[in-house]
Amino acid sequence: MEPLGSTLTATYAHPQPAATNFLPAIGTLTSSYRNRFPHRNLTHSLSLPWRPSTYYKTAYNYPTLAPLSSTSQSVCESTMLPFVSNRTTLFTRYTPDDWYRSTLVGFQESNCSRHNSERLRVDTSRLIQDKYQQIRKTQADSTQNLGERVNDIAFWKSEIIHELDEMIGETNALTDIKRRLERGLIETDAPLQVARECLFHREKRMGIDLVHDEAEKELLTEVETVLCCQERMRRHLDKAIAQLASDRSAQHELEKDLSDKQAALRIDDKCKHLRNTSQGVSYFRGVENVDATVSVPESWAKFTDDNVLRSQSERAASAKLREDTENLLIVIANEMWNQFNKVNVAFTNRIAETVDAKNKIHIHLSKTLQEIFQTEMAIESIRKAIKEKSAFLKVAQTRLDERTRRPNIELCRDIAQLRLVNEVYEVDETIQTLQQRLRDSEDTLQSLAHTKATLEHDLAVKANTLYIDQEKCMSMRNSYPSTLRLVGFC
Repeated sequence: MEPLGSTLTATYAHPQPAATNFLPAIGTLTSSYRNRFPHRNLTHSLSLPWRPSTYYKTAYNYPTLAPLSSTSQSVCESTMLPFVSNRTTLFTRYTPDDWYRSTLVGFQESNCSRHNSERLRVDTSRLIQDKYQQIRKTQADSTQNLGERVNDIAFWKSEIIHELDEMIGETNALTDIKRRLERGLIETDAPLQVARECLFHREKRMGIDLVHDEAEKELLTEVETVLCCQERMRRHLDKAIAQLASDRSAQHELEKDLSDKQAALRIDDKCKHLRNTSQGVSYFRGVENVDATVSVPESWAKFTDDNVLRSQSERAASAKLREDTENLLIVIANEMWNQFNKVNVAFTNRIAETVDAKNKIHIHLSKTLQEIFQTEMAIESIRKAIKEKSAFLKVAQTRLDERTRRPNIELCRDIAQLRLVNEVYEVDETIQTLQQRLRDSEDTLQSLAHTKATLEHDLAVKANTLYIDQEKCMSMRNSYPSTLRLVGFC
């Protein structure tokens, strides 16, 4: 007996094939006989299957023993007598010893066949039990392997779900910071527009006030600061958009892998719970020869691990970008507010200087007006004095003219004549002096009038500058966005 579960190699495991009961057709036999004995007609021999072949050889040598032909048979058929056995003319095939030996051989063959059949039945029963246990063990191993596979898929599925949740949260957080960055970038347009409008309005200053002062320098610095902040925000916005695309790509791979894992988990779990009595079990011929696999356990686990690692890497990059963007928004808000305050301080100082200059111009203008008034009064007094001195000159000249009409010797250069001549010279010199003073006073009045016009122009220039800086520029700068708006919260 072979060990349990071993392959049977005994000869009785391969019994001789049983004789078939199928006989060839008569036509086939006839044709075979005709092919073997073409010169004989042996169709009548088919009715004597027990006769040995020696009979036909003897009958061929002794024509009297040969069977009748078909033509003579039809003639003698009616006159033929019943056949009587003639043992001297028949040839036996076997001896009694042959008969006994044949019987014993039959008994031995029967015993051997039964013995072989019994052993075959026992071994077949044992083979059935062995194969049944082996197949059950194989099926249990397959079920266990499917269970382990289900556990592996469930583990990676949980890992993917955890990472997918983290990635979705990170994507939402990055989307929020991107929206804040976009709102902050939009909010920087208003300060930039205000600074440019302030520079545009300050170009409308007049005269000497059209100066490149500290306020204008700070305004230009503010424009550069806002433009630089906008450029940095745009770069981070482009990075956020690219990172969002990478995050969504990694998220898509995780979702696709999760969908595949769920389908595989459902299929393997169904296969795990399939039993021999389950419904839907059927034959699928040749399915074991179909190899539709595209991965091995190592590459399968590496694929999911690579997806998780890629997602973790993209998530770390996204978190770093979010942190950098958050810091950027705070830094930009501080820079813009610091520059905003510097511009306001420069405007305040410049407005104070302009107001002080305007007040001083007012004082000088008042003094100039007072001086003009006094100069005009002096001119009037000079003119009045000249007019008064003209009367004295007229009297002195009239006296001299009358004294020229004295007769003869009476035309004497006396003291009165000399005094009158001196009086004329003295009064004329006084008039000339007064007229020169009058001209000087008039020139001074013209100068004062010019100074007054200049002061009034300067006063108008300072008033225009104050209107631009204080009313237009500072009023616009009151609407500067708050820090919360600059960082995108509002």
